[in-house]
Amino acid sequence: MTDAVPVPRSQTSYQVRFEWGAAGAAAVSVDADVVAWIDEIGAEPVPEGARVTSLAEAPEFARWCLARQEELGGRFRIAVVAAGATQPDGSLRFAVEDLLGAGAVIDAIAEVGIDHQSPEAAAAAAAYTGLRNATKHLVNASVSARESR
Repeated sequence: MTDAVPVPRSQTSYQVRFEWGAAGAAAVSVDADVVAWIDEIGAEPVPEGARVTSLAEAPEFARWCLARQEELGGRFRIAVVAAGATQPDGSLRFAVEDLLGAGAVIDAIAEVGIDHQSPEAAAAAAAYTGLRNATKHLVNASVSARESR
């Protein structure tokens, strides 16, 4: 068994995509109209050209995406990227607060009718919807734990 990190897929056949970190942003932003960068505590550098959004801004961002799609008259492709947390050794930690924030954004996008999601995006949305009632508590607890390190 190897310890190799899987290479992110581009997910170009999907309208709504999801990945982790800067490498994931590069992979899923191929032909995307917007990259939504989700970093609930704002600790990671934002990739060039990405639009920063969050759990709290999910409905507003979704309405903005729908308006852009209507302006285009065709599919508006959205790459949602959870920032995660870069560790001292350079590896990426999958931060639950960013997963739930990204899931909220993907769920809000689906609520406005843009729902051709990659499996990765669907899984992130399912994590959020399954924990919707506990999301605020989980995000606050995760952020507090992360900040205390």
